[in-house]
Amino acid sequence: MDIADIQSYMQTVGARARAASRLIARASTALKNQALQACAAAIDGARADLLAANAQDVAAVLANHQDPAFVDRLKLTHTTLDGMIQGLEQVAALPDPVGQITDINRRPSGIQVGKMRVPLGVVGIIYESRPNVTIDAAALCLKSGNATILRGGSEAIHSNLMLAQCLHKGLAAAGLPPDVVQVIETTHRAAVSQLITMPQYVDVIVPRGGKSLIAKISAEATVPVIKHLDGICHIFVDASADIEMAIRICDNAKTQRYSPCNTMETLLVHAAVASEVLPSLCRIYQAKGVELRVCSQTRAILTTAGLSGLVDALQADWKTEYLAPILSIKTVASLEEAMDHIEKFGSHHTDAIITNNHSNAMRFVREVDSATVLINASTRFADGFEFGLGAEIGISTDKLHARGPVGLEGLTSQKWLVLGQGEIRTS
Repeated sequence: MDIADIQSYMQTVGARARAASRLIARASTALKNQALQACAAAIDGARADLLAANAQDVAAVLANHQDPAFVDRLKLTHTTLDGMIQGLEQVAALPDPVGQITDINRRPSGIQVGKMRVPLGVVGIIYESRPNVTIDAAALCLKSGNATILRGGSEAIHSNLMLAQCLHKGLAAAGLPPDVVQVIETTHRAAVSQLITMPQYVDVIVPRGGKSLIAKISAEATVPVIKHLDGICHIFVDASADIEMAIRICDNAKTQRYSPCNTMETLLVHAAVASEVLPSLCRIYQAKGVELRVCSQTRAILTTAGLSGLVDALQADWKTEYLAPILSIKTVASLEEAMDHIEKFGSHHTDAIITNNHSNAMRFVREVDSATVLINASTRFADGFEFGLGAEIGISTDKLHARGPVGLEGLTSQKWLVLGQGEIRTS
């Protein structure tokens, strides 16, 4: 396709999504669940075709000498297909937020005023190499009553188009139009530029991928964007912390998995307990191959305790999301210094305090301006599934509309509802 063809194609996709959004918005919970279950059955029945399509994508990626981690994210197996099927079934089992009416109050005039939860409309989702996102995103948008336009990475085009066929088969089985879920069929980057600048058709964009992708979309979109750029997550170990608990939590927050955006990247430890916490904890980190980038005070404590192989932290380390077995550590003099550090270098994603001091805990949760704040728990809990959302479309560090893990409710909005019995305004 040339640019003119892509513009025409995307306009058609957008118009079809807008029309489909009206149909799916009024679909019953039972009908949406029927569609989700039928999509799961379609994937189960198309395993051979899906694996064959994915093999084409994997072969092309290997020919371009991509790294093993990239190939692993792209590759489909019977296990990953099982996960997709289970994901669709889990979303079907979730409560439907659409149509919920809350906060009904009777006014002096006699009218009753409340709010009703409604779909956003058309959700555009832009993502990279993971084909499972196609199913996760489609399922959440479908259950929340939204039409969706999916633009996956070019490296997964054959996989995503085959998954789209399964989704369309499931929608048809429930009597819903295929335009409820559309997968962009071109890999041309101009399609993304069109998608993010069609507010007449698209209500919100959700980018899922690397920082450069999200930054570019955020800068160029004329459609509202739900996103986060960095996950520079902190844990502050307060002077009153339970030492054993602090070591257990801080180990988990860094080493349970290195690549997620809710993994701790900077550890802040109060000077009053640093000599108790840091030596034992850092021996655990080094045994697991974690590189430690430390401030001068932390270095002195660890060196005295017999640890070596430390790296001096640079200013840039405090504002780096490593997504790797690297950790920055700073010893601080107070709760205030810890919160100031988080405000200066953090990304407003997820931050935690470990403390037995109630007042300090309450100050931390009130003053640390992050989407998720935890007391005495690992940052790795900042996740839609762990929060009881069932699944998430992504994590938002924005303050408007949705913040933190975005699940079904985050893909809806509210409108005012007024119930009357003939009342008229007289003043």
